[in-house]
Amino acid sequence: MAPSVQPVLVEVHLDEGELARSLQEDARRGLSTTPKALPPKWFYDERGSRLFERITHLPEYYPTRREREILEARAGELASGVRPDTLIELGSGFSSKTRLLLDAFAGDLRRFVPFDVSEPTLRQASEAIAREHPGLRVHAVVGDFQHHVGLLPRGGRRLIAFLGSTVGNLTPDERAKLLADLAGGMEPDDALLLGTDLVKDVGRLEAAYNDRAGVTAEFNLNVLRVLNRELDADFGLERFSHRALWVPEREWIEMRLRAEVSQEVRLPAVGLTVAFEEGEELRTEMSAKFRREDVEAELAAAGLEPRAWWTDRASDFALSLAGRA
Repeated sequence: MAPSVQPVLVEVHLDEGELARSLQEDARRGLSTTPKALPPKWFYDERGSRLFERITHLPEYYPTRREREILEARAGELASGVRPDTLIELGSGFSSKTRLLLDAFAGDLRRFVPFDVSEPTLRQASEAIAREHPGLRVHAVVGDFQHHVGLLPRGGRRLIAFLGSTVGNLTPDERAKLLADLAGGMEPDDALLLGTDLVKDVGRLEAAYNDRAGVTAEFNLNVLRVLNRELDADFGLERFSHRALWVPEREWIEMRLRAEVSQEVRLPAVGLTVAFEEGEELRTEMSAKFRREDVEAELAAAGLEPRAWWTDRASDFALSLAGRA
């Protein structure tokens, strides 16, 4: 008899009220500082998640293809070496690449835990995976990986996958805290699979965030739509333009929104009126690029022991496997 589709369990640690408070706090703090900045997690409402899914298929945006190449080549090796019965995916989105791991781990895997800030996206992806993998228990978790990784489900032999170089969206201090939090919650049989984009030619890096079709620009501007909708703000999207550039001293890409004219923007929900000078830029994302020695040093500093390092054929992207030291 074929296994039946298991009902999806959705555990919510970031409800609408907490999400609203978090956005208000980030907007109040980020728009009152110099230079102005917002965390990239606010891109990812349902519309933003779909835009990012489009970005991953753009010709200029190589990271998703390169990471998939590694997963296709190494998934069997991962399955035989780690043999997880639970797969946890941080920042899962629509879990597109995760399906390679789910297929490779099918013999041992009993539970899949997608973790994401967007509840609608998470529910849609979880239901699809439950249908595609009858018998697999899907335990979805709505949360912010900077605050809620200590609440991840325990038990079994867990592989925690943090793919797509999302770790590069964090500052060095934020990365250190997240990796330490993950390490502190891991058992001896658990493992971490970490995706990191690698330092390379600046032209290719900047092109990946400045696609000719303008999808990344639309994605960048989406954060202003979120502020308008959620905080009653009056950002005029036509008064801002997308920029993405390499910052060599930091070895990261910065995405920014440039004010095309001097203006004031009101955010009644947080009691703010924010002035922008013509040409002033709001940083919306940074995407750090890595070298192997730096990744392994950051893992070791968090109490994790690097066990494997895999790259695609072009050495554009890397996956690291680590366990508790």
